[in-house]
Amino acid sequence: MKYKPPKIYLNSHFETIIPALFRKVSFEPYSRERIKTPDDDFLDLDWVTQDSNKLVIISHGLEGNSEKPYVRGMGKAFYSEGYDVCAWNYRGCSGEVNKKLRFYHSGATDDLDTVVKHCLNKNYDELVLVGFSLGGNITLKYLGEQGQNVTKKISKAVAISVPVNLHTSCIKISKPGNLVYSKRFLRNLKKKVRNKARIMPDQLDIKGLGAISTLIEFDNRYTAPIHGFNDAVDYYTKCSSLYFLDSIARPTLVINAKNDPFLSEDCYPTKQLENHPFVTLEIPDYGGHVGFTEFNDEKMYWSEKRAVAFASTSEG
Repeated sequence: MKYKPPKIYLNSHFETIIPALFRKVSFEPYSRERIKTPDDDFLDLDWVTQDSNKLVIISHGLEGNSEKPYVRGMGKAFYSEGYDVCAWNYRGCSGEVNKKLRFYHSGATDDLDTVVKHCLNKNYDELVLVGFSLGGNITLKYLGEQGQNVTKKISKAVAISVPVNLHTSCIKISKPGNLVYSKRFLRNLKKKVRNKARIMPDQLDIKGLGAISTLIEFDNRYTAPIHGFNDAVDYYTKCSSLYFLDSIARPTLVINAKNDPFLSEDCYPTKQLENHPFVTLEIPDYGGHVGFTEFNDEKMYWSEKRAVAFASTSEG
């Protein structure tokens, strides 16, 4: 199943930006469920169900949420194959400031574990995990941490456009040619800090926030210390899924386009994975970052067809 981009896409930036801005997905309305976390915070889960015994759990990307077209498109694809759908929102991403000082971050597998355990209590026979970008990193890290102890009900996982090395990918996205992306992420992250500082002024110092000009500076100042890391590099090192891939023990598909503007060379660990018993790495020549547009009667993107095919067959 080889991916070929539409001819109207002239480069990887077109492949990345056009779907993000202009794609519309017609899908069933979500039913929201709020669950409590072990530390007395909350997570908002958005559901579309059809009394199925199998479920897909979808994890979004940096500054995303369950409403993003790539999430809804993937949910629709799995729903059409008979799956129930749970698209979860990270802390602070569902439209409401979360209760605790902590936000979400690229290695927050504790929250994914909370979601998985909650879904297991609903007595599904089969769970499939799908993660995009940051959510892909969380998914891979979670599976690596669990190793052979992962619940047998997780049958497959798919991770798309994954910065498996967070440090070198952060450097890549901060290069001049990618400033349109990094500045947008930074603007949204700063807004989240300001909103939380209004609620917790004694715990969150926003002096100098406006002067932060790179994602690494932001992670040094906020992400790392808030979440218990020494600095940004310590955070990237401890949370990069690259260092957890060897321990994954469920059939897992990683799709990273060769022309992804966000990903460093380290995000294509072909040698590391060439003999892996469970992880398959596919590197299409095209696709951009969370792109993979395909025009067809089903209005289904290539990445969605590929994910459903991997999850629903004996592949892996």
